[in-house]
Amino acid sequence: MGSSDIDVVKAVFAAFTERDVEGVLAHADPDMLFSPVTGDYAGRTEPYLGHDGLREYFRDIASVWDELRIVPSEFRQDGDTILVTGRISAHSPARIVAGSTGWIWRLAGGLVVYARVYPSAADAMAAFEGRGA
Repeated sequence: MGSSDIDVVKAVFAAFTERDVEGVLAHADPDMLFSPVTGDYAGRTEPYLGHDGLREYFRDIASVWDELRIVPSEFRQDGDTILVTGRISAHSPARIVAGSTGWIWRLAGGLVVYARVYPSAADAMAAFEGRGA
């Protein structure tokens, strides 16, 4: 735990920025559950599951967004849970998204087992502090 879990999450963000699917998978548990906002835009009603789900997520990014940039800025850890807040900017012909965002990550054995993207940093902070979903 500790800074090594945060280092894992930072490595996932770095791989995501490069659209390095295999780099993300190297830090993901084979049964990882991932709930991003992009899934809603892609018409998904369920989270992405496991490595195959993460590969599908990267395909959905390419189909939903012309550009998607994330800038994580603050990291806080409590036990196996990490809160990350930062900014997002994304655009396509159909929509533009820009503003604060937040992520909740859970790790076990040095691998990400759960990640959820929240529509705002405030929503993620509320969830992290036990005041929200």
